Amino acid sequence: MINHNMTTSGLKRLQRIFKQLPPEQQQTLLAFAEFLQTRIASKPPPPAKPQHLPRPPNESVVAAIKRLAQSYPMLDKATMLDETSRLMTEHILQGRERVEVIDELEAVFLRHYEKFTCEKNL
Repeated sequence: MINHNMTTSGLKRLQRIFKQLPPEQQQTLLAFAEFLQTRIASKPPPPAKPQHLPRPPNESVVAAIKRLAQSYPMLDKATMLDETSRLMTEHILQGRERVEVIDELEAVFLRHYEKFTCEKNL
């Protein structure tokens, strides 16, 4: 299927090239075009905006990380592992206040989402 955004000159050029190819290479060109089409068709839709789940009272840091991961399913959690682990460690080993840590976790997730949207041009 030909992209409707293709210019008339581009379509004519593609037809001219196709006609000049031997039948076997025409089939190869068609197979490649169909391959490209399936890549686009099977590409997932752009990620949805975050579904901000409300922060329950007395939420633990672990529960906050789970809530934020559900709120931002489009983010790669592995890229945030160092920051989230550091915050969890500060809470558990250094006694940093739970609410303060959760506030910072929310800022971390938001910052990564903003970076994600800039990279994806959303």
